[in-house]
Amino acid sequence: MSAVGTPPEPTADPAERRREQRGWVWYDFANSVFPTSVVTVFLSLYLTTVAQNAARADIARNGPNPCPDGNTLRDCDIALFGFEFPAGSLWGYLLSVATVVQVVVLPITGAIADRTQNKRRMLAAFAFTGAAASGLLALVAGTNWPLGVLLFVVANIGFGASVVIYYSFLPEIATPDERDGVSARGWAYGYLGGGLCLALQLGLFLAHDSLGLGQTTAVRINFLITGVWWAGFTLIPLARLRRHQPPHGTEPGTATLKAGFRELASTLRHAWHFPLTLGFLGAYLVYTDGIATVANVAAQYGKFELRLPEDVLITTILIVQFIAFLGGMLHGLVARSWGAKKTILASLVVWVGVIGAAFFVEAGQRLQFYGLAVGIGLVLGGTNALSRSLFSQMIPPGREAQYFSLYEVSERSTSWLGPLLFAGVGQLTGSFRWAIISLVVFFVVGFVLVSLVPVRRAIRAVGNPEPRVL
Repeated sequence: MSAVGTPPEPTADPAERRREQRGWVWYDFANSVFPTSVVTVFLSLYLTTVAQNAARADIARNGPNPCPDGNTLRDCDIALFGFEFPAGSLWGYLLSVATVVQVVVLPITGAIADRTQNKRRMLAAFAFTGAAASGLLALVAGTNWPLGVLLFVVANIGFGASVVIYYSFLPEIATPDERDGVSARGWAYGYLGGGLCLALQLGLFLAHDSLGLGQTTAVRINFLITGVWWAGFTLIPLARLRRHQPPHGTEPGTATLKAGFRELASTLRHAWHFPLTLGFLGAYLVYTDGIATVANVAAQYGKFELRLPEDVLITTILIVQFIAFLGGMLHGLVARSWGAKKTILASLVVWVGVIGAAFFVEAGQRLQFYGLAVGIGLVLGGTNALSRSLFSQMIPPGREAQYFSLYEVSERSTSWLGPLLFAGVGQLTGSFRWAIISLVVFFVVGFVLVSLVPVRRAIRAVGNPEPRVL
């Protein structure tokens, strides 16, 4: 398969190039508040509570027995589109549905972005839509959980689609030798932005009584803060990014959508011509599943295995966010001398050490848990940041958004493996210690697979210039 065009060339003026790069990293700062504050911290418990309220109200109207107030939620059923399920299961089902919707939407979004090259305009549309839906979650109250479902799905689409387009700018604004540093700074800014906003929101939430606010009101205000933060800081990259490639086509209206489907079909048909690119993508999917699982189950491990109180878990979240900022910057500096591939391999070795240390953390020892959080933070952002920049080197020119849509979709499609292994081992052994240590397999296998990918040959195969250090 021949490349669509020549590799995109960033502007030759270093000052102008740095200006675009500085603007680009601010979108990481802007959008990270959504996965951090909405997905990880506030919406899961809040939306579940609203759904439980709806179930209790329905039972109170139609039956003599109220829905239990504790964790026994088997009889607290809610219904949507004719399907009945426990209110406590809503969040898990919602995450699954939202992921499926992204799998459908993101590839065609990438194809249209590549074909029209209206990336800046599309970034604005998806970012502001996601931010608006996040802010409007403040309207979800009482028993109105279906509105929360709709708004979350819309916000999740806006987040995923905007990230695909945002990633596709990287080859256009940075030379091959600059990408590792730019990507690492972006990821670091993302953790900084997510951490700062979350600290503000947690301060509001914990002080709601002294501020004369109810707990529910404080959570709803935090949703509004998320939307304003996301939209406000998005203005910075939009002011600095520009078009770098001519459109692949200029079809009007719905013809653009049809042309986008054709371009996507062509990319999928011929992707096997670049097996080394797909090989790296496969390796990434293995170890990023391990990374995501560790991040997602750390609080569960701390609460149920280590018996740590809620305030320790909240503090740990903030430690990880801010240390991840430093870790991201550190990975960029190391990659400048070692190259992205070697730095990723070293980072995976550190991940194995961190998980091994987690196995030996003693119950009730908060300082040991904080130390574990520092270790996670140091490698959490940097590993993914360098994976993003290295993958950008192996994308066929002119298909940046499409390949990054595959990058995002593939990550979401395999993200169930780590949690499944963790839950299964925990059930079989009766211990989360053995469950957490089982996740080492993702990093060991990922290390082996990455080491086998000849990245210089992969870059040459797609027709891109090679960076000086890999």
